[in-house]
Order: sequence, then C-alpha cells, then structure tokens
Amino acid sequence: MTTPTNHTDGWGKRIVLFLVSQNISLFGSALVGFAIIWHITLTTSSGTWMMLATLCAMLPQVFISLMGGVWADRHNRKHLIMLADGAIALATLALAIAFLTGFDRLELLLIALAVRSVGAGIQTPAVGAIYPQLVPQESLTKVQGVNQTLNSVLLMLAPAFGGLILGWVGIVAAFFVDVTTAALAIAVMSRIHVEDVPQRESESVWADLKDGLRYAFTHPRLRRLLVCLLFSFFLITPAATLSPLLVKRSFGSEVWRLTVNEMSWTAGGVLGGIFVSLKGRFKDKTRTISLCLVVFGILFGLLGVAWNFIFYLIVMGISGFFMPPISTAQTVHIQEITEPEMLGRVFSIVQLVTASAMPVAILLFGPLADVVSVETLMIVSGALLALVGVLYGMGKD
Repeated sequence: MTTPTNHTDGWGKRIVLFLVSQNISLFGSALVGFAIIWHITLTTSSGTWMMLATLCAMLPQVFISLMGGVWADRHNRKHLIMLADGAIALATLALAIAFLTGFDRLELLLIALAVRSVGAGIQTPAVGAIYPQLVPQESLTKVQGVNQTLNSVLLMLAPAFGGLILGWVGIVAAFFVDVTTAALAIAVMSRIHVEDVPQRESESVWADLKDGLRYAFTHPRLRRLLVCLLFSFFLITPAATLSPLLVKRSFGSEVWRLTVNEMSWTAGGVLGGIFVSLKGRFKDKTRTISLCLVVFGILFGLLGVAWNFIFYLIVMGISGFFMPPISTAQTVHIQEITEPEMLGRVFSIVQLVTASAMPVAILLFGPLADVVSVETLMIVSGALLALVGVLYGMGKD
C-alpha cells in the first residue's frame, strides 16, 4: 500500500527526532505515573483507592480512544500529538501548583490520572498512524524495533528514577520532571515536518466514526486481527497482572524478588527490541504473530510449573523477549493493510480492544486467584493462548 508522505528525502532525521520526542514524553509520563500510584499506596494502604486509581488511569482512555482516532484522521497528526502532550503537561503543572500551595488532596491525583488517560486516548491513535508518513514501508519494522528497545529501556529506568525522586524530594518534583519532559518532547516534535493526509468527504465526526468501525470490521484481515487481539490480551492477563502474586505465594515475599520479577521481563524486552531492529523485516507477519502467541502460551504454562525461582526468572525473561516481535508485527501489519486516511480510526479501535480486554479479564482472574492457584491459571490461560495463536495462523488473509 502506498502512503502519501514526504519521506522520500531525509526520513532518517525525521524519525530520529520523532523517536526522541516520543521517548522523552514516555519517560516523564511513566515516571510520574509510578510516583502517583506509589504516593497513593503509601498514603492510604487502601485497596479501594488503588482500584479508583486504576479505573481513573484506564477507563477515560477507553472511552475517548474512538474519537481520538477520528481526530487523527481529520487533523494534522503532529499537531494533535503536541496538543495532547501540552494538555497533559498543563494539567500536571496545575497539580504541582496545588500541592505546593498546600491543597494536596488525593482526589486531585485521581483527576490528574483521568486527564492523563484522556490525553493518551487522543495521542495514541495519532502516534500509531503517523509512522507511515515518516518512514518508508520497507523500514517500518526496523524502526518499530528500535522504538520497542527504547521503550523497554526507559520503562526499566522509570520506576527506579520515580522511586528516587519520590523518596528524596517528594511527589511535586516528579510533577515538574513530567512537565519538563513534555516541554522538551513538544520542542523536538515541532522541528518535524509532517504533511496532512488527504481526507475523504464526510458529513460529521460521528459519520467518520461509523465509517471507521464499518471499515475495520468489514476488512477481513483487520477483523481477524482485532478478534485475535481481544482474546490474546484477555488471556495474557494472568501473566501480566498476577505474576507478583505467584512469586509471593510460591517463592517468597521479599521485595527484591518482586523487583527482579519485573526486571527480568523488561530485560527480555530490551533484547527482543534489539533483535527486531537488527532483523529489519518480518516477511510473513501473520505467521510471526501466530508463532509468538504459541510461544507465549507455552512459556506461561512453564511459569505455572516452575520448580524454583531461577528457572521462573529465565522463563519470564524469555517471555519478555517475544513481546517486541509480536507488538512490532501487529503494528506494522496494521499500517501496511490499512488505507492512510483510516489509520487513526483503526488504531483507536485497536486501542479500545486492547485497553478494555485486560480490565474485564482481571474481574474474572482476580477473584479466581483466591479460589485456585495462580499456577493453575497460568497453565490454563497459556494453553488457551497457544490455541488462539494456532487458530490465527490457520486463517486465510
């Protein structure tokens, strides 16, 4: 598919600036996100407050994502990304000022999480849709691999820096770090030239929204991928959210064990991102997605039968390795098979599916973890996930 872009000359410089901008923004957002959650945890020690914080951080993004996709197809995606970053930064700055003046109520943190979630719901479809405007199609996989590597490294560093800042100088300092990184990200992004995508005639935003939904669910390959994403994100939930509980129950409750558990996955992700960036392309992306899901299923099952902590960490690290390949294959596959003027809406539907599957799944798997062992949930969900991979691979494009 040919995308009307301006990346015939100097695309390397543009994508470097874009990756720098987005990863600066990611680092600040992740850092302040950890700081807010930890501050609420340390202040309240309340499961109810943690539930409220999780809902505020996730639900607004789900609700706004479809509109975010429409806007990404109607307006200049670069400007949309910058506006979302700026709005989030202003909300965080207002929060910092409120805390400095003594108005440090926890309800403000919930409002801040909700505003940040809305910003992410607007920004994410635009980011996913803008890559083909910046990068030649044959280089999309390599660029996504580099981005996955950078994301993994920064997500490994963000908790450490967030903890240091929260412990040494307090949460207000974390707010200002986020404002600073957002300003830097906007400044870098402003130096990139991105052309508008030609628009189809439409009557209204709602008409565009219905066109996007109709397009995604009548497009055979997109529809099949969306169904695969729904089931796979649902079944990945036990490994993604209950692994700390497994570690605590089976291997010990020491903090270092929980820390190493998270770091092993992220370290595997760094190596996986490097692998994707070096490989450059996946010729058969459907096969890549299918194979990764089968491997995930097998590895999650192995987590359920791990007989010691070292073996568990090795399996967790290998699992993390396969996340960049599958994420890259899915993203590039969508970018290649979707019409340029529909990309924003399609990515918003993808965001809606993936962001809603895990909260729904945890409502099932969370209570089940108090009735049956987490190991059993890992084995069963792993087997079903492998089956999803096989079925997806058997489908016809």
